Amino acid sequence: MGRPKEFDPDQALRKAMELFWRRGYAATSMSDLVRHLGIGRASIYATFGGKRELYLRAYDRYLAQGIDIEGSLSAPGPALPAVRDLVMRFADEAAHDTEHRGCLVVNTAVELAPHDEDMARRVQAHWDRVETALAAALTRAREQGELGDGQDPRALSRFLLTVLQGLHVVGKASNDPARLRDSATQALRVLGLTGPPAG
Repeated sequence: MGRPKEFDPDQALRKAMELFWRRGYAATSMSDLVRHLGIGRASIYATFGGKRELYLRAYDRYLAQGIDIEGSLSAPGPALPAVRDLVMRFADEAAHDTEHRGCLVVNTAVELAPHDEDMARRVQAHWDRVETALAAALTRAREQGELGDGQDPRALSRFLLTVLQGLHVVGKASNDPARLRDSATQALRVLGLTGPPAG
């Protein structure tokens, strides 16, 4: 029987995710991970593999703990309020990103996807899921008379996906919440919606 692990792998993975999220992949060394996780290099390799494998696990954990976009957009009833709430939630999260971490998916798209085909596929797969969920909600909205017949749900979903990701990019470098709220509000006006009052 092997010796039991002297650390909690789930807690270590959470700490690794937070470090990668804050610093990025290239700027995080194995020595950084050893210090931040508080476990030995050999234990990291034995449990997670190398730095890249650990990053992939951290990326998957980030997605698993994030907003349930598909669930929030597929609830019964009017569809557009759910779309509005999602857009405003992204804007609010970006506005309150005091550590300027951004979104790990967007960070991965910018840092790794241009030269890492596997990470590019993972990012694209996530964006495809978000786009599909938005398109389904907007199609339902059109069928329920919430959205004009001339509106294209697929094109609108791609537009909103770009807005959602862009909010995190701007929020990572900006200290102006009004810029984010105004951008989200303008995007919603394309759908004939307005955002809730600024908090």
